[in-house]
Amino acid sequence: MLLFVGLGNPGARYAGNRHNIGFMAVDAIARRHRAGPWRRRFQGEATEATIGGERVVLLKPETYMNESGRAMGEAMRFFKIALGDVIVFHDELDLAPAKLRVKLGGGNAGHNGLRSITALCGNDYRRVRMGIGHPGDKNLVHAYVLNDFAKSERPWVEDLCDACADAADLLATGEDASFQNKVHLAMDGRGWGDVKGIKDRD
Repeated sequence: MLLFVGLGNPGARYAGNRHNIGFMAVDAIARRHRAGPWRRRFQGEATEATIGGERVVLLKPETYMNESGRAMGEAMRFFKIALGDVIVFHDELDLAPAKLRVKLGGGNAGHNGLRSITALCGNDYRRVRMGIGHPGDKNLVHAYVLNDFAKSERPWVEDLCDACADAADLLATGEDASFQNKVHLAMDGRGWGDVKGIKDRD
């Protein structure tokens, strides 16, 4: 069994925020893979689907970003899911918009959701880093991530989430490099190879 966790903040006020792209990704995966209805569980909303032949629990913590680890830890304990079988989808300032990278463990780069998960659950989980770009000044970061995606950004956001959903079976079967490559090719094919000309910072 696997656990796919999308990070974000609950409620309509935050629904379109850049910080909520993790929620958007797991929503797209749930739709594509015919998951059951979302139910309130584990201090969040959860559902289940079969993806790549694997049973997958999808979770959107409703603890607010800074306490994401509480909800994730509760789901892990209930289902006895190992940390290595957890995949977290989150916004990434240090990747250009529409870019995606997968990695295991590593630093949290000031991301409060990841910091909470690492503190409460451990660090060696898989991360799907979804690039949102950087405002260019660290003093602007808080407002930037808690603002909605601009109307001009929404098409690539939707395409990136759909590409994650299309390739999720590869993620479920541990083929992270193939998943990343399939998403990259899909985004290139849709014309998102160099959004706004912003380059990756890592």
